[in-house]
Amino acid sequence: MSLDRMDSSSDSPSTSFSNRDWFFPSQSFPNSSHHIPRTPIRRFSSPYPKRAATPSFQSFPASPPPPPSTPSISNSSPPPPPPPPANYYAKYAGVRRGSAYLSRQLPNQKSTSQNDGGGIGGQGIKSKSDDAVSEFREDSKTTTEPAGKRLTGLFGGRLIVRWQTAFTAAVLVTAFSSLVHKNFALHNEVIRLQDQIFKLNHRLLVCSLLDSIDDIDSTTHDINHLSNKSLKNIAVVASLALLSIPFLFLKYVDYVSNSRRLSDILTEEVSLNKQLAYRVDAFLSVHPYAKPLALLVATVLLICLGGLALFGVTDDSLADSLWLSWTYVADSGNHANSEGIGPRLVSVSISFGGMLVFAMMLGLVSDAISEKFDSLRKGRSEVVGQNHTLILGWSDKLGSLLNQLAIANESLGGGMVVVMAERDKEEMELDIAKMEFDFRGTSVLCRSGSPLILADLKKVSVSKARAIVVLAEDGNADQSDARALRTVLSLTGVKEGLRGHIVVELSDLDNEVLVKLVGGDLVETVVAHDVIGRLMIQCARQPGLAQIWEDILGFENCEFYIKRWPQLDGMPFEEVLICFPDAIPCGVKAASYGGKIILNPDDSYVLQAGDEVLVIAEDDDTYAPAALPTVQRGYLPKDFIVPKSAERILFCGWRRDMEDMIMVLDAFLAPDSELWMLNEVPEKEREKKLIDGGLDSSRLVNITLVNREGNAVVRRHLESLPLESFDSILILADESVEDSAIQADSRSLATLLLIRDILAKRLPYREAMVSQVHRSSFSQGSWIGEMQQASDKSVIISEILDPRTKNLLSMSKISDYVLSNELVSMALAMVAEDRQINDVLEELFAEEGNEMQIRGAELYLREGEELSFYEVLLRARQRREIVIGYRVANTERAVINPPAKNEKRKWSVNDVFVVIAEKE
Repeated sequence: MSLDRMDSSSDSPSTSFSNRDWFFPSQSFPNSSHHIPRTPIRRFSSPYPKRAATPSFQSFPASPPPPPSTPSISNSSPPPPPPPPANYYAKYAGVRRGSAYLSRQLPNQKSTSQNDGGGIGGQGIKSKSDDAVSEFREDSKTTTEPAGKRLTGLFGGRLIVRWQTAFTAAVLVTAFSSLVHKNFALHNEVIRLQDQIFKLNHRLLVCSLLDSIDDIDSTTHDINHLSNKSLKNIAVVASLALLSIPFLFLKYVDYVSNSRRLSDILTEEVSLNKQLAYRVDAFLSVHPYAKPLALLVATVLLICLGGLALFGVTDDSLADSLWLSWTYVADSGNHANSEGIGPRLVSVSISFGGMLVFAMMLGLVSDAISEKFDSLRKGRSEVVGQNHTLILGWSDKLGSLLNQLAIANESLGGGMVVVMAERDKEEMELDIAKMEFDFRGTSVLCRSGSPLILADLKKVSVSKARAIVVLAEDGNADQSDARALRTVLSLTGVKEGLRGHIVVELSDLDNEVLVKLVGGDLVETVVAHDVIGRLMIQCARQPGLAQIWEDILGFENCEFYIKRWPQLDGMPFEEVLICFPDAIPCGVKAASYGGKIILNPDDSYVLQAGDEVLVIAEDDDTYAPAALPTVQRGYLPKDFIVPKSAERILFCGWRRDMEDMIMVLDAFLAPDSELWMLNEVPEKEREKKLIDGGLDSSRLVNITLVNREGNAVVRRHLESLPLESFDSILILADESVEDSAIQADSRSLATLLLIRDILAKRLPYREAMVSQVHRSSFSQGSWIGEMQQASDKSVIISEILDPRTKNLLSMSKISDYVLSNELVSMALAMVAEDRQINDVLEELFAEEGNEMQIRGAELYLREGEELSFYEVLLRARQRREIVIGYRVANTERAVINPPAKNEKRKWSVNDVFVVIAEKE
């Protein structure tokens, strides 16, 4: 191989390193140093140009492309070397060149220094290794040396060639590293430029697309303008057509009605307009939300029609037109900004319709608010509560009943009482406000309704009430009891059931059995007329008993309570009597007898498990058993016998239950007693009424009936009677005027004053009673003072129905009185609070069993004897009596359940004791 070919082959790596296309043969980015024209890239081959992929070193071709042609220095240059083999790599070019050089014979080669004008890569660059070779050749030609020297020179030349080769390799590696670094830098720059080109192309594409869209929009706008114009015309026509439909329909209805008018006379058919009016009226009447619904539909139609009309006369869209129509409906002042005849005409029409709509809406809202307030005012709203006391009905007893319930709830911090009657709520509240008593934290709610209607009962939460009180109506007794019976039937028909019990006030004792039969165990009855009659008889025989009954029945002082005390089990009743410092035991609720209340039991009765103790105490939480005190048992006076003599009693007036009062008197009075009756009922009719009531006068044992016909408010009729000879005079609320409490009380008060005046003039001991005038502030010579003196001799009991009359009698102090309505109200309140007390009251008011009595102190002690209340109580037990209180001589009121029961005091024979004893 010649040296020129070797040089060409040795220079090929350098040439290849100088060509960057060998490292990056990308078609999109050719070598710019040789100025080879670049094939243009298709810019818009796709909607979005793609980035050209950059090849890596592993993807380089096996043989580089031929180097570009360059002008040579000498025409005699040899032809270009053949391409390297397929396994040729540039980084091994230096090693191969060295091995080729050692294999060649240096003496047989020609100098090729003159042909090195092409240099490395044909670009006129000469390397240092080629210069050294050429010098070596020249020296070998000109100098002839011996063989030894030539051998030495040969090895020295080889050494020089190795050092030159190493230096050349270092230079080539350094150049290669710099070229690689620059190549990477240029590659990154190419990528950045390609990204910019991609972005610019994308923007250009977007701009071209927008231009095309604008052209399309302009064309579409023109088309839409034409179509919108037609739609607006259609909208105007549609709105006018819709507005004309109601008028055409009404005209058609009138035409049909007029055409059928002649035929209606013959066939009696209803005209079409009347049928439509009837259907509209029925729809508005049946459905509660018909009016608001009709107004809503009218508002929506107005907005829609107005929006269509505005859409036809303006350039706005349909949605904007509908919104603008709503603003015109909501605020009539918004149409002032309209411009043009068409928009102004439409906006004024919509605003006018909006004013009508809002006027109707204002009327509906005003009516709804007024109806709601009217409902609240009339008491139609529902009561949401529980454990309240429900009172059904209205009568004169309501005021006293509310007062007693308020006092009973005071210890609990107040309660709630609901009153429902067939009266206006405002009138009921006004009447309750006139009663002028303290509710003590109890709230009273009034509701209008009928107790016979289940819906009204549900409105007052009847199923959650702890007690239901049914008041008797004023008027006819049979009608009142019949209404009470129907009320009980309604109460028992409540689906939810009743939590509390029912307390029914009846006017006639004969109807009690029927009401209990209907109500069953839920019902407790209080026969007001019968109770008052029995109380009047007891009070007539024992003056002062009316005040004691008021203290016991009312909640202001002491009343009955029943409670279980397990620590008292196994204790005899005699010891139970003295183990309560703040209460007085009166009986036992025996569990062994089915819960029956035994009033005034024997001393030997031993309390069993489950027994409850009946006491008289101030409140249910003010008493408790304590340790047994030390009490000395005494003895009663031996030679004292309670006298019982015949009595003469006068009845002024006629009551419905006269036969019951006569039978009670016959059981109480001693033999040979007389009962005089003065009233306007003829004697023959009296006998018939008594027989119809179940009384046979021939079967009376202890009394004799004396009939006198007359008017109790006429003085001459009263003067015809021996008034001074009667032990007791009972002024009854006459049957003819009992429907009116004020009129009945006026007659009773007039009769009382006439009797007192007649007695004051007939009694000869007027001067002897002057000392007793100090009981009041009236002077001795006044007529009231004379009546007070006469009242000390005789007992007059007046039946009072109106509480306002009580003040007159209590101020004048001219009569013992029975405030019937107030006592019945007290009994109703007590039974409402605890239904077990009704058994106690029934026994105390009955003809047999135990009753309340007033006994003189001489029955239990001697004059000036010092005893404690417990000692008096144990002495009374020897007579099978329970002492519950006392009244000291010359005092007006008795003390029930006295304090300091174990404290001794001096007693007088003029004192009296209040006891519970068996009827004699």
